[in-house]
Amino acid sequence: MKAKVAIIGSGNIGTDLMIKVMRLSEVLEMGAMVGVDPKSDGLARATRLGVATTSEGIDGLLDMPQFEDIKIVFDATSAGAHARHDAVLRERGKRVIDLTPAAIGPYVIPAVNGGEHLDAPNLNMVTCGGQATIPIVAAVNRISPVIYGEIVASIASKSAGPGTRANIDEFTETTSKAIEVVGGARRGKAVIVLNPAEPPLIMRDTVYCLCGDGDEAAIEQSVLEMVMEVATYVPGYRLKQKVQFERISHNDPLVIPEMGEAFAGLKVSVFLEVEGAAHYLPAYAGNLDIMTSAALRTAERIAEQELQTA
Repeated sequence: MKAKVAIIGSGNIGTDLMIKVMRLSEVLEMGAMVGVDPKSDGLARATRLGVATTSEGIDGLLDMPQFEDIKIVFDATSAGAHARHDAVLRERGKRVIDLTPAAIGPYVIPAVNGGEHLDAPNLNMVTCGGQATIPIVAAVNRISPVIYGEIVASIASKSAGPGTRANIDEFTETTSKAIEVVGGARRGKAVIVLNPAEPPLIMRDTVYCLCGDGDEAAIEQSVLEMVMEVATYVPGYRLKQKVQFERISHNDPLVIPEMGEAFAGLKVSVFLEVEGAAHYLPAYAGNLDIMTSAALRTAERIAEQELQTA
């Protein structure tokens, strides 16, 4: 038996997630698509696909006859709206997967800690930049402790909708914190770049890790294994070039302004590219695809666990 899910947010992310649930999942099925714009393409598409819809937001979802059968609710709206959605849904015993940077529940990166919080009432999918880069920080950290991890996520301006643009501050704060909490870095920093290039460029991510020392071959192997793991649920996730290493000498240390100290040791640089599966979004929108793919994987794990214990 499949677990029924609802998606709040009929924009790009919510619509892409709906299509992934319907095309790819063997354990989830769509129960409802929720929006606030009755003319949105997401609601129109859901209706054509036979999915129950409402344009009255979460209040409309609560009034739907399908609501009682819903096991998991994805929130693909905004960090501000999520606080109310979470409170309402928790009160009614629904599991929530948060695709906004609200960070109410524990951070979840499927390739790193995907099995650790399956019983939590709310799971936060961090951000697109976090989903792409934190696995690499964790891969380096499991070989050599990361003192400082910095990521730069460059996405096509066209793939950044109003929700993404409204949540830039939350993006950097949530991603930076998750680099530490999930990635294991002592200090994390995140930067997002909206690239206006035409034609739009595929999502690119750069990860810098500063380690006291470490076996370069072991670190590279760990990174390669992590890339393969992420690619099991995000097929367009790949290294753009070989892992780069640089030894920073005590005679010429690197100053880390964010930590107020000088660094000498190993600098690891990893360059990534994330191509979307183009289920609904363009292939260049890997930033959105990795979020929906990670959320889908997480929901499937929750459903599988509940089926095993039923």
